[in-house]
Amino acid sequence: MCIRDSPGAPAAGNPAPAAPGTPNQDESLNKRIEFEKKLRQSTEQIRQILAVQYMAGRCGEQDVLAGNDDPNLPLVTCSTDHKSVYLLDKSIMSGEEIKDASSTFDQQQARYVVDVEFKPQGASTWADFTAANVGTQTAFVLDSQVVSAPVIQEAIPGGRTQITGDFTSSSARELANVLKYGSLPLSFESSEAETVSATLGLTSLRAGLIAGAVGLALVLLYSLVYYRVLGLLVALSLVASGAMVYAILVLLGRYIGYTLDLAGIAGLIIGIGTTADSFVVFFERIKDEIREGRSFRSAVPRGWVRARKTILSGNAVSFIAAAVLYFLAVGQVKGFAFTLGLTTILDVVVVFLVTWPLVYLASKSPTLAKPAFNGLGAVQQIARERRALGAGAASSAGRG
Repeated sequence: MCIRDSPGAPAAGNPAPAAPGTPNQDESLNKRIEFEKKLRQSTEQIRQILAVQYMAGRCGEQDVLAGNDDPNLPLVTCSTDHKSVYLLDKSIMSGEEIKDASSTFDQQQARYVVDVEFKPQGASTWADFTAANVGTQTAFVLDSQVVSAPVIQEAIPGGRTQITGDFTSSSARELANVLKYGSLPLSFESSEAETVSATLGLTSLRAGLIAGAVGLALVLLYSLVYYRVLGLLVALSLVASGAMVYAILVLLGRYIGYTLDLAGIAGLIIGIGTTADSFVVFFERIKDEIREGRSFRSAVPRGWVRARKTILSGNAVSFIAAAVLYFLAVGQVKGFAFTLGLTTILDVVVVFLVTWPLVYLASKSPTLAKPAFNGLGAVQQIARERRALGAGAASSAGRG
């Protein structure tokens, strides 16, 4: 980014024949850049006229001088909208002297403007230059193209200046961003870099999948021991959820090139826990209903009514967290958030369309309603003891 004096701004016209010495297409880029410099950065008036004619028909093409021009020499170049050709004098200062730039709406003039603030050295240079060149154009140049060429209306001391013109909100904001950030010599330093071989990456991926399989097996084992038949329904529900996740990942990989990484596997493993939580909430609600004296058959629909709101609330919190991570994070965290959000949505689908219907059907079966199969014998015993205590208390009250 630099600021150049603009002694002339000829309008783009019909292109003239190529100047003598135009390089062939087969010439190297270095020769092409050298040619463009000799033609477009010449101090000779004849060459400058040829350069203006040369550029008039090439404003829409990629500029090989972008970033390669000499700021201490004149420059013939185009505007960023490819509509005008400018003959610019040498640069008066680097864009690094711009401290800040912003777009604002001038309430008095009812128009958008761009405010520019210079650093101390740039402010001094700008004050001297504007005082000596009132009524002439100056050009703000980025990558050898003119982004703005305002006319100096008065001397501007103090380090602050305002660019006016036929701006819209978006064009003023765009120019402010170019002036503000285009002047910065940006560089990015990697805080951490790690190269992983294909073999090591495959080993890590396999280890993650094994960890997920072990976690799933432990969840199923616990469910079968603690809930018995209900645990078997948990297994069927998790199989259905896993099948849907696999199918969706295969489709995403085929149509948008999605690949499952270690962070994504971590999201899937946590999703297993979220799905198991939903089952636990449902089954514990059923047990609460049985403790109150209801049968397994009547406890299932009542427990479902009480559990589904809790399940939806818990999954909503998980999905919101996953969505925030996905939109605000970068890199592998996005993969984690994506699979976590996917499994959260599928958890709701499985619980409502698979688990609840299966448990409801099981409650209608006389065989599965037996405590030996459904693992609810201890809870039913508690319910019977409560009824007995209630009956005993009522009998004592009657005798009294």
